[in-house]
Amino acid sequence: MSSTLQKRLFINGVETLVFAPAKSTLAEVLREQLHLTGTKVGCGQGQCGACSVILNGKVVRSCITKMSRVPEESYVTTIEGIGAPGNLHPLQKAWALYGAAQCGFCSPGFIVSAKGLLDENDTPTRTDVRNWFQKHRNACRCTGYKPLVDAVMAAAEVLRGDAPEESLEFKMPEDGRIWGSKYPRPTAEAKVTGTLDYGADLGLKLPDDTLCLALVQAEVNHANILSIDTSKAETMPGVHAVLTAKDVKGKNRIFGLVQSPYHKGDGWERPIISDTKVFQYGDVLAVVCASTYEEANAAAKEVAVELEMLPAYMSAPEAMADDAIEIHPGTPNVYFTQPLIKGDETAPIFERDDVVVAQGDFVTSRQPHMPIEPDVSFGYMGEDELLHIHSKSIAVHLHAFMIAEGIGLTPDKIAMASNPMGGTFGYKLSPTSEALVGAAVLVTGRPCFLRYNYHQQMTYTGKRSPFHISARMAADKSTGRILALEHDYAVDHGPYCEMASVLTGRGIQFIGAGYDIPSIRGMGRTVCTNHAWGAAFRGFGGVQSYFVGETLVEDLAEALGQDPLEFRYANCYREGSTTPTGATPDVIALPQLLDALRPKYKEAKARTARNSTEEIKKGVGIAVGVYGAGADGMDTAEVFIQYDPDNGVTLGCSWEDHGQGADIGAVGTTHEALRPMGVPVEKIRFSWPDSSKQPPAGPAGASRSQVVVGGALRAACNAMLETLKKADGGFMTYDEAVAAEKPTRFEGTYSSQGSACDPDTGLGDPFVNCMYTIYMAEVSVEVATGKVKVDRVSCVADLGSINNRLAVDGQIYGCIAQGIGLALSEDFEDIKKHSTMIGGGFPYIESIPDDMEIEYFENNLRAHGPFGASGAGEGPMVNPHMSVINAIHDACGARIYRLPATPERVLEAIRKAQ
Repeated sequence: MSSTLQKRLFINGVETLVFAPAKSTLAEVLREQLHLTGTKVGCGQGQCGACSVILNGKVVRSCITKMSRVPEESYVTTIEGIGAPGNLHPLQKAWALYGAAQCGFCSPGFIVSAKGLLDENDTPTRTDVRNWFQKHRNACRCTGYKPLVDAVMAAAEVLRGDAPEESLEFKMPEDGRIWGSKYPRPTAEAKVTGTLDYGADLGLKLPDDTLCLALVQAEVNHANILSIDTSKAETMPGVHAVLTAKDVKGKNRIFGLVQSPYHKGDGWERPIISDTKVFQYGDVLAVVCASTYEEANAAAKEVAVELEMLPAYMSAPEAMADDAIEIHPGTPNVYFTQPLIKGDETAPIFERDDVVVAQGDFVTSRQPHMPIEPDVSFGYMGEDELLHIHSKSIAVHLHAFMIAEGIGLTPDKIAMASNPMGGTFGYKLSPTSEALVGAAVLVTGRPCFLRYNYHQQMTYTGKRSPFHISARMAADKSTGRILALEHDYAVDHGPYCEMASVLTGRGIQFIGAGYDIPSIRGMGRTVCTNHAWGAAFRGFGGVQSYFVGETLVEDLAEALGQDPLEFRYANCYREGSTTPTGATPDVIALPQLLDALRPKYKEAKARTARNSTEEIKKGVGIAVGVYGAGADGMDTAEVFIQYDPDNGVTLGCSWEDHGQGADIGAVGTTHEALRPMGVPVEKIRFSWPDSSKQPPAGPAGASRSQVVVGGALRAACNAMLETLKKADGGFMTYDEAVAAEKPTRFEGTYSSQGSACDPDTGLGDPFVNCMYTIYMAEVSVEVATGKVKVDRVSCVADLGSINNRLAVDGQIYGCIAQGIGLALSEDFEDIKKHSTMIGGGFPYIESIPDDMEIEYFENNLRAHGPFGASGAGEGPMVNPHMSVINAIHDACGARIYRLPATPERVLEAIRKAQ
């Protein structure tokens, strides 16, 4: 029998009598009983701080605060007690103004935590703020932390009377133009007040007959399924149904988007509910549908599974071994290859006496995405007879297509909608829980809700695929020009093939990118393994490629006795250069960026030389990055704009927002395009994506949205301007348009004009719009322990014309933080060790420098981008880790060939260098 406790509490100043299960947490009571959903639950383990509240004057993590330990007559302050829409606290105003709310999921917890700090100390230093957030485990995956500290410092000035509150409000430019400004995101107010409902919040608002789902999952990596016995679970309290593979009405597979004729599988290998085999840890064996979350989980523990263990191949070399069995019978473990043949034969060049050669064998990490919000989905049958699925999808039309046949529907019978969501960083380019929810709704006929705990988030969502790469690069001893490159790499993509061929192609596109290399021979291959499946991750394939290219370039400079910056300057793209796939660069950006970085670099070299000691070695590293803004080859988006009765517009575009700023991207582009009409920015309405309500605009990945979806929005705006223009040069109001029988809905389509790489040679022009960044990192290496601290980072960037400076700043700061994590700590190789945020190496604020600067160059307007824009989300991610890795080498001579550069690996490399 469960026990109930009664307590009198003061919640946000209101006396409240609470009755709660004795084992419940404060977060559960606040969210599920009092419906104060501004308090978010992320990790559920006290490691992220999203659930922070103030309890009797102290900041606590409510997800691990048991109600039994909350004193009687306690005072609890949640985000709802700090400020509300229309009546924001200075901290909330500052959060919006400084772009501290990107995905916004962690924002309420940070703001509450900051309130606790300022209640104790209204004159904090930046170090005080950083130490406070570290102490209270406030974690952010989006912002790089710098905007958060900026916001706290600005709010503190206002609270102590040193600045007027008006200083926290955005000042509209005199010309009324927001393109290129720091106009706050349209969703910022809802995010900073906790009133924006994310998936788990919406789940609390579903009808009473909603079923909660719990998964029965494999805890082994490879096995044959002998039997699954659900009989006991079916008799458990509250259980409505227990689904196994036989209950799924369709093909019971998720389509892996196989398109290349050189792909040796059919793309239908990923089960929705496993039927014959377990291919990786976490594969779903059964789904329990019950009245409550607790009942579903209790029943899931009673499902009996009998397995026959098989050899588990946890890396590409293991799966490629001669004696390895086929993971998917009938399909070889190496199931896709992509060669690259550019220029003259490379082998004779490497044999010449007048060249210097750099070479190495490289392994990148299985970096986990580690969003603060775990995966969550729900579904129901609508009155329109469509299956509605709400999730963290960043590809609503694509996901409806990928799961439809598997659950026995056609795509047009699925309405896939994106919830407001915490950051995904690409993992949600793959379906995760959508098909499970859809199958459950179709079997039970009732709304169904599924939320992952953080262990499930870590163990049963995709990861960055490790590359195993052997490569060498040759340069002329006399001229210092790079002459040739060779590489051979295997992509460990886990057991499922989604986007595998595209990822493998990224290696030939970006190993050596940024430099004019006349002769290249390469071969990439995709390998099926039993580790976590490979998913899209920010900087998809570029991160792995630049680990190789920027190491070899650095080592060639050292071998030639040249300065690393000057060697790059001599070899980077210029007029007449070609990319690794033989294309002409879209703009010539790198010489200008290197010129801008040079004085900063010289200062940094002098500073690190001056401050380096025998115990703490300091160094400087730089890294060049180039990445495409768009999908390979032709990439298309369709949108519409609806003219509204108040003379505003509603945007019908499925530009999914997972923290990167789809709201301000769409609104900023539309505002710029409709400037002749003078539509106020507050009357431009962003709408959340829904595949049943909007035409296909393509996924929010590959840094394509600003370019391709933005291009379609501009086309729709141009159609609107042309249709509504009056003879006197003005434009019709809505009422005038209706009276004149003019349309009030305007379609827009845009297609980029790239060409996919040839499957036999690898040559092609896949990206007609690219992003260019160069990072410089300064590090300190403790030579006795191998510990590395990043002291400061500078970035120079050419991203074309900037739509919203606040959003793009945030993207780069976030890339720096993720790049530092990638370089030094993040991994998911050991499933048991790495399945929490702390275990996975999540970079908290103490790991990220406060000293970060960005300098933009906007003189290279992109011909294939609205108003000259390029992308911003992924290009800045491909190289910050390499500036850190090269800085380690500069500091102590240690050359890292396997990521992450843990203290143990750095120590080993120091010993080898000595």
